[in-house]
Amino acid sequence: MIATSGQVRVSLVSLGGVVLGGMLSYLVQHRTQRSAERAEQQRQQTALSETRCAERLALLERFIEVSAEAERCAYTRPSDWEDTDTWYLTTRDVMYRFWVADRLIRIQFPPPVHDAAHAHFLDLNRTVWEGLPDGESVRDYLEGNRSAFLDAARAVMG
Repeated sequence: MIATSGQVRVSLVSLGGVVLGGMLSYLVQHRTQRSAERAEQQRQQTALSETRCAERLALLERFIEVSAEAERCAYTRPSDWEDTDTWYLTTRDVMYRFWVADRLIRIQFPPPVHDAAHAHFLDLNRTVWEGLPDGESVRDYLEGNRSAFLDAARAVMG
């Protein structure tokens, strides 16, 4: 009977070792899996952040390009024009693209950036369609809100 009870103890100790080893193996695998999931989430977050940054930069570039086109329209604005004039047809297309770029800035950027961009858009829109009083410079009139927009964009882009 003593031999049997010794065999039972050895079997129980052996079974305990197997259970303990299995639990430790499970814990290691579980922690490894969670660590891999966190690393994958971090990688995806970084990739998304880089993609959004590239999208924002492309939007800024688009806004600045069409803004420059609109400024050229303001500089070349004739004192009198008709709906059939080449200047009007070109300017209408440019201002439409500028309007779209302004709305895209609103979607992708925080309010301070859009507010500055929209103020610049309104200045340019007014200058293009209504002109400026005699003696007032297009460049000087547009400089304040253009600079405010560029400064706000730079602050957000880091």
